[in-house]
Amino acid sequence: MAMKLVKKTAEYTIYKRGDARYAVKDVNKKAVNGEEKTRVLLAEDLIKVTLPSKPAVEDEMADEAVEETAAAEQASAEEEVAEEAAAGEEDK
Repeated sequence: MAMKLVKKTAEYTIYKRGDARYAVKDVNKKAVNGEEKTRVLLAEDLIKVTLPSKPAVEDEMADEAVEETAAAEQASAEEEVAEEAAAGEEDK
């Protein structure tokens, strides 16, 4: 896979890789990664960053809360049935 030169600045050289992602190298030809790479690509309008609408952790917590509520409601309903059955036997 050959990398195609996208843009060369005084500080960085930006390439487009064969898998359509970007590679950034500094003036010393060392790869730039992480937040610094993201800042460079954002500054050059090559990528857009969007925040997730809901973090996955919140979704998991919400799912657990729903399951706990459903389990509590079912347990409550089972208790009521058991109490009614016990009350019916006492009347006999």
